Amino acid sequence: MSESSKIVTEDDVVAELRDGMTIGIGGWGSRRKPMSLVRAIARSNVADLTVVSYGGPDLGLLCATGKVRNAVYAFCSLDSIALEPHFRNARQSGAVSTLEMDEGMFLLGLQAAAWRVPFIPTRVGLGSDLLDRQDEIRTVVSPYDDAEELVAAPALHLDVALIHMHRGDRRGNGQYLNVDPYFDDLFCMAADRRFMSVEKIVDTDELAAGGPVQSLKINRLMTDGIVEARHGAHFTECVPDYPRDEEFQRAYVASAKSPEAWFEWRAKYLDCGGHDEYRKVVGL
Repeated sequence: MSESSKIVTEDDVVAELRDGMTIGIGGWGSRRKPMSLVRAIARSNVADLTVVSYGGPDLGLLCATGKVRNAVYAFCSLDSIALEPHFRNARQSGAVSTLEMDEGMFLLGLQAAAWRVPFIPTRVGLGSDLLDRQDEIRTVVSPYDDAEELVAAPALHLDVALIHMHRGDRRGNGQYLNVDPYFDDLFCMAADRRFMSVEKIVDTDELAAGGPVQSLKINRLMTDGIVEARHGAHFTECVPDYPRDEEFQRAYVASAKSPEAWFEWRAKYLDCGGHDEYRKVVGL
């Protein structure tokens, strides 16, 4: 990687990871997940991770391959299929510990980490089982005249953040081209190290001409490395480049039904090698 370029590979990103790290993964459910990076982690020897995610197959696949010790999440869904089956198996068997948060509280946790404060006060969660069943979620009393009791949404500090965008340049700027940026920028700002995969690396001038200025959600100060990975979000959707691969997603879901089904799916689609080999096997 030259001084002016942040281009790296999936293997370079995995080499940055250590056992026990807290990894934040951007995207939303089964939408624009950095799946080429997730598969690289799944094939690695890294273990005992805490995964922080608006969860989808990223969390499920890492649970299925035994990489996750703790999961911090607001939900774990495949969108068109309500429940992520591999995560469900891990959760129900007790293979992973969890911190379950409301979507809004999860967002505030990322914002707190990005702002480098230990928590953000909120009314989210008051009167719910989030407080009754999870000692990690605590309350604070307002120091002002009303002395109101509020939930202290804890900062979700990340060692590493992984995100996927539609376009990027070699300096590490990133652009989304659909209608929703999700919260990828907050994942990056909440992390010590930040890696972004993109569908295509283009010149910076092409980024500026490729969409409105608000689509340039990720600036180079937020990233430490960029990976060019065409179909890098597959099988999740990356609209407008491609929709979710529903047929493949159904096959993934079926692989959670038995150890034999998982072994067959893993041998074909995960153990085949890196992202380029995966693309060949899938026919992309």
